[in-house]
Amino acid sequence: MSEEAKQGYSADSIQALEGMEHVRMRPSMYIGDVGVRGLHHLVYEVVDNSIDEALAGHCDTITVSINENNSITVTDNGRGIPVGLHQKEGVSALEVVMTKIGAGGKFDKDSYKVSGGLHGVGVSCVNALSDHLHAIVYREGKVWEQEYERGKAMYPVKSTGDSDTNGTVVTFTPDKSIFQQTTEYNYDTLAGRMRELAYLNKGITITLTDKRHKDEKGAFLGETFHSKEGLKEFVKYLDNARNPIIGHVISMEGEKNDIPVEVAMTYNDSYSENLHSYVNNINTHEGGTHLSGFRRGLTSTLKKYADNSGLLDKLKFEIAGDDFREGLTAIVSVKVAEPQFEGQTKTKLGNREVSSAVSQAVSEMVENYLEENPNDAKIIIQKVILAAQARHAAKKAREMVQRKTVMSIGGLPGKLSDCSETDPAVCEIYLVEGDSAGGTAKQGRDRNFQAILPLRGKILNVEKAMQHKVFENEEIRNIFTALGVTIGTEEDSKALNLSKLRYHKVVIMCDADVDGSHISTLILTFFFRYMKELIEQGYVYIAAPPLYLVKRGAKKQYAWNDDQRDLIIKELGEGSKIQRYKGLGEMNAEQLWDTTMNPENRTMRKVTIDSMTEADHVFSMLMGDEVPPRREFIEKNAIYANIDA
Repeated sequence: MSEEAKQGYSADSIQALEGMEHVRMRPSMYIGDVGVRGLHHLVYEVVDNSIDEALAGHCDTITVSINENNSITVTDNGRGIPVGLHQKEGVSALEVVMTKIGAGGKFDKDSYKVSGGLHGVGVSCVNALSDHLHAIVYREGKVWEQEYERGKAMYPVKSTGDSDTNGTVVTFTPDKSIFQQTTEYNYDTLAGRMRELAYLNKGITITLTDKRHKDEKGAFLGETFHSKEGLKEFVKYLDNARNPIIGHVISMEGEKNDIPVEVAMTYNDSYSENLHSYVNNINTHEGGTHLSGFRRGLTSTLKKYADNSGLLDKLKFEIAGDDFREGLTAIVSVKVAEPQFEGQTKTKLGNREVSSAVSQAVSEMVENYLEENPNDAKIIIQKVILAAQARHAAKKAREMVQRKTVMSIGGLPGKLSDCSETDPAVCEIYLVEGDSAGGTAKQGRDRNFQAILPLRGKILNVEKAMQHKVFENEEIRNIFTALGVTIGTEEDSKALNLSKLRYHKVVIMCDADVDGSHISTLILTFFFRYMKELIEQGYVYIAAPPLYLVKRGAKKQYAWNDDQRDLIIKELGEGSKIQRYKGLGEMNAEQLWDTTMNPENRTMRKVTIDSMTEADHVFSMLMGDEVPPRREFIEKNAIYANIDA
């Protein structure tokens, strides 16, 4: 026997996985992960096919249904997937599209000029990761059907009737053996994406229906999304909780260098910059050439106007690019025939030709608006000057944070109880509300890897504060210093440096009452606006302390909600005593460790961003000045809230 065979590694050991088998073996390579995000990504892939039909001019109505068993049905009135015999494969084109990775009309420039899902895995990938998928095609005067189990056709494509309409219906049930965490769809997550797609593709009607829930009248819950003005309406939606400082949304739509470009922007009195960019309906979180083109076009045009107006004559320092974007909300959407994305996540556009196209379009748009609206132009330049002055003040405040952060351990915040471990990958820091809870947490923690930083009261609401005020705030400075991160470079005053991050779990641990929820939201707002990278890299968590302790004799159990409490009372029997924890300080150190801090028993919620635009909208609404949008949000979601008397 050869040495190779003895060690169990021979030519026969090499697995040649093809197509659908490989998707099932390595699903995260295709959809990102097999958690909540990947589960919802399946829906987006199917809907993207319908959107591509719309972009090609063949579809204007899409319906998405969450069925009672958490299966999904997507229907469109497009041309219908071709069903004729595929010459090379010898089976129906429908079966090829559904079962072959890399198959699809998106690679044919005559079929689709632009497309979102350009890796060609789309619906076949969804099929591979579904327990069951049923495709119905209305085409050529007939109804065609085929069903699949885990990506394999159950029978050849067959005609099941006549039809005078065209379109495609895809119903799929996610495979529980793949999506072991959950197969339950979140309505709000899907609604956010459908709303986004309706704004990005004006004129299309997208209906989302949740057949798992009914309203008081017995109708299924749902919404219909349709936009006549596209990105202009999108900007108004994002800014409905902010105070505008100019009278209009500045917008343009057209082609530059054969690249369709659509831009909408406005200014508000906030101190943050909110730029969102899309390529073929894909949200490019990391930006790319289209975003750099937007910034260049905006900055050069505004600076030229400001110089010519004489409004900068008395300013003693140079205006920076960031100053032109403070209080700006903007959306840039481009359609590119052959986009080059950096990395598999499709989050950064690399096409160089797009930069100049967007820059030209934005320059013309802004120049025309400034000339036609001189009063708004003056307001914008005054906002820029104030931003420049605030930036200089913030630079000094930021340098103070930097000096404290780069010092030795002796320079760490006095209230920080650090851990003895120095490997960030295993270290955790708990941001705790007040000295009382902080004291309990210090006693209950594992000193080897758990650090405690008590925060005094409610931290500054950064949504309504100028940047230098943020860096001057003692509690926020303590967070920066304790974490070991720095912010701001010569090139980018808002860049976050995580190279010296001291903990890979940053846990917000607040009381389970209204005040605690408010403090958690304030901290999350700060992270979203100033440390977004922490959230994006999966370092931010929210602790979940129990709400109740139920005791009867020597037996005791904890409950995290009212339903659990009632079940425990039923289990333990009459005479059970209930203790309601209104604050962490009401627990002793042992209880806090057992329920909330012990990795063996605890429940922690990782903070993720499913949609950057939805997150931006929610934070500005919850923490901004405008009361009506906040009241509407609370009334809509009050059913999910625990409000103490």
